[in-house]
Amino acid sequence: MADYTTFSVETDADGIALMTIDVPNQGMNVIDENFMAEMPRFFDAFIASETMTGLVIASGRKNAFMAGADLRMLEKQDGTLDKAAFEAGMTLNRAFRKLETGGHTDREIQREGKKAKPVAVALEGLALGGGLELALAGHYRVVADSPKVKLGLPEVLVGLLPGGGGTQRVPRLIGLQNAAQMITTGTNLNAQKAKAQGLVHEVVEPGTTIDAAKAWVKDNMAGTLQPWDVKGFKVPGGAGATNPKAVQFFSAANAMALAKSKDNFPAIKAIMSCLYEGTMLPMSKAIEVETKYFLSLFGDPVAKNMIRTLFVNKQAAEKGAGRPDGIDKVEIRKVGVLGAGLMGSGIAHVTAKAGMEVISLDRTDEEAQKSVAYTKKILDKRVKRGRMTQEKADAFLARITPTSNYDDLKDVDLIIEAVFERPDVKADVIKKTEAVIGDDVVFASNTSTLPIGGLAKHSERPELFIGMHFFSPVERMPLLEIIPHDGTGDRALAVAFDYNSKIRKTPIVVKDVRGFFTNQVFPPYINEAALMVTEGVSLALIENSALNMGLPIGPLAVSDDTTLKLGYDIMRSTQEEMGKDYVPSGIEDFMENMVTKWDRAGRRFGAGFYDYDETGKRLGLWKGMTDHYPLLEDQPTQEEVQQRLMYALLVPSARTYAEGVVPDPQSADLGAIFGLGFPPWTGGPMSYIDTIGVGTFVATADMLAQRHGARFTPPQGLRDMAENGETIYGGAPTTYSKSALERMLEADVVKIANGMGIAASVDDLKADTIAKILNAQAGKKAA
Repeated sequence: MADYTTFSVETDADGIALMTIDVPNQGMNVIDENFMAEMPRFFDAFIASETMTGLVIASGRKNAFMAGADLRMLEKQDGTLDKAAFEAGMTLNRAFRKLETGGHTDREIQREGKKAKPVAVALEGLALGGGLELALAGHYRVVADSPKVKLGLPEVLVGLLPGGGGTQRVPRLIGLQNAAQMITTGTNLNAQKAKAQGLVHEVVEPGTTIDAAKAWVKDNMAGTLQPWDVKGFKVPGGAGATNPKAVQFFSAANAMALAKSKDNFPAIKAIMSCLYEGTMLPMSKAIEVETKYFLSLFGDPVAKNMIRTLFVNKQAAEKGAGRPDGIDKVEIRKVGVLGAGLMGSGIAHVTAKAGMEVISLDRTDEEAQKSVAYTKKILDKRVKRGRMTQEKADAFLARITPTSNYDDLKDVDLIIEAVFERPDVKADVIKKTEAVIGDDVVFASNTSTLPIGGLAKHSERPELFIGMHFFSPVERMPLLEIIPHDGTGDRALAVAFDYNSKIRKTPIVVKDVRGFFTNQVFPPYINEAALMVTEGVSLALIENSALNMGLPIGPLAVSDDTTLKLGYDIMRSTQEEMGKDYVPSGIEDFMENMVTKWDRAGRRFGAGFYDYDETGKRLGLWKGMTDHYPLLEDQPTQEEVQQRLMYALLVPSARTYAEGVVPDPQSADLGAIFGLGFPPWTGGPMSYIDTIGVGTFVATADMLAQRHGARFTPPQGLRDMAENGETIYGGAPTTYSKSALERMLEADVVKIANGMGIAASVDDLKADTIAKILNAQAGKKAA
């Protein structure tokens, strides 16, 4: 047994083998290519062995069993659905099925009464994805009674479905409704909830799971079977095309899934299909159904894009891919946060949450105390809901020290400034702070739009000055923009990454330009929505179009939440600073009216695009808008509104990439999804442009520029890429898939085709025909 590299095996005097998983060169146990090769080989040896009479599977890692499949391995899938791909896709399912049946066929089990050697799984810590599916293939699951236990199938979050039997074993254990909730949302279960639902069998004290698992195995040496292999088994709660409860469930569940996903996530449809089809079949056939749907998802760009952005690139960024080499890690124990307003209080909260001490400074002790009150309010809710003990809440709160005395900053390891967004105010606190802090302490400024280089001019140590742009509310928003100015040194950049590794945000490094990345992309989007309002487009149509596209909130609602007053102030400030170089957006008069004349400055002020009650609850869209901007008699279609909103995000994203505001396409994708709520099913704006084709993007943007204005003009860099048939992420020349074209207006596709010299009309073309023509034309250009 010594030739296994991803796990070890020891057999005790009772013949019970202990398989201890410890995958090397991984931060956590994952199913990588080596494990995939070794695991089936060991299962075969176990089944054939005369000395191994039972098996316990456990982890050699203290806090986790297994985190599932290595998505970097899955990223290599190309969506091919031939026999070879199917056989490869069945590797995991066949191994798990063989383990639970003891290698016997369904016929041998049902007609000859064959049983399998008992297999129990000891779970300490998390078991996710393929890790949980491995546990489900065991006959008995023992879980530690610990808050560290998380059991879940999160594959849907990267556009996939569980490919190791999860869509089949889970409903057979906990019923269709619970299974659908768990798998389509990626929800994790704790030990007690998993036991209550029937996903696991026993909950024991931490550290005793292996002993409990061995005890069960010893009691079942005569052999055992999974519930679904016992003759007469029925899915809890019912399943099948003729079962009334199942029919009722699928009728409601499919409608709810569609309403929530807006039909943007192919994985959700595939999961529901697996649940429906698979639960009517024997397990050996059901896992084939699952494999078919699993592989089909790789044929759609959604899964590829989501895996690349939401896993591979996100993980690389969070591990410090942008951190400069040659700088020792800086241990940050105490942080000075300047300003106890909304942003400063949020920064103080996440810093204290990460275990660091915080000196929260403001003009007066009373003002500084607001940061303590901010955190206390959050912690009180957690204690009330049973998510935190009062003792832990008190210790958390004690890490924040409010003050108005700059001398209290003398021994901090890092300064984060979050005072009022005015250069003179920031200059004053920079001077006062640098007078007391250590010579090697990095000073970070949190600002939404002010150039960091301009603020660094007020510093005596500009090489230690850097920007850190947080998003509100800080405790919930996952993105951090790190902005070095031209004079920022490597130490400052390294410290920014070291701090971020503690607060666990997703960081991107952004060039020091006005608005950085997010605030160059976000304003054009909300401005486009406002322009449509002034044109007479229905407010409800604008909001619903954005929601159906996959954005978490409509542009008018988000304008209210961030406040029109803030947008107005930034607009005025930019006008004053840029002078004659200021380029009007077209909504200056509208913003002036909303904020100064009609008293609709945003949610915090009680009115905006929406009406609000005294508690700030959203009541409905403001009907009085039509008194100022009458509705168009002929409203645009939802697709036309969506196209304008989408390209209002795509064009500035592409421009920031082309101009080097972000150093690479993955930074733009991460920044847009985690900072702006860009639809995650796309993988981000740059991934989406690659999906529809750079040529398609350029042609559509040009069309929109002709119709609506120069703001839609694509950058020259992408125009050049389109001309050369290149893609943003590299690889083969751009192709045009049917699924991508179906998301575009047919008329616009025809214009693109006509522009390429292909005679076509809406009446005689379907999306798949257009795709073939355009792909053929792209091939001619490449040749």
